[in-house]
Amino acid sequence: MMDVFTKKKRSEIMSRIRAKNTKLEIEFLKLLSSQIYPKGFRYIKHCSKLPGKPDIVFPKHKLAVFIDGDFWHGYQFAKNKDRLPKKYWLQKIEDNIKRDKKNQIKLRKAGWKVLRIWEHEIKKNPSNAIKKVGSILLNL
Repeated sequence: MMDVFTKKKRSEIMSRIRAKNTKLEIEFLKLLSSQIYPKGFRYIKHCSKLPGKPDIVFPKHKLAVFIDGDFWHGYQFAKNKDRLPKKYWLQKIEDNIKRDKKNQIKLRKAGWKVLRIWEHEIKKNPSNAIKKVGSILLNL
């Protein structure tokens, strides 16, 4: 399937997609902060010193949290890949999945605990996503 946009237009559209500080991420961090700051937990956003640039890092506890977009990071990719235009998106998402796995392995080898939270999990029940983070922090 051919792209319906020119290369220039596709580039313009793609440049508007944010990799960090998305609306979902900002709202989630507000909720997370209200729950974990009173308990003494502190985090850093978008730590570029770590593989994969985790969205949230708890350095004292060596916990790296990624907030993964369902489409971009391949949620149920095996089930949905037949619907994607093969030329570009299939390879793009496969590469994202491989990169995510590689970065996760690097982090674990360095002694980090890695938590991935899917976009749909936050949208459906942000409290459960926050409980996941809190549960890990309390058990480290």
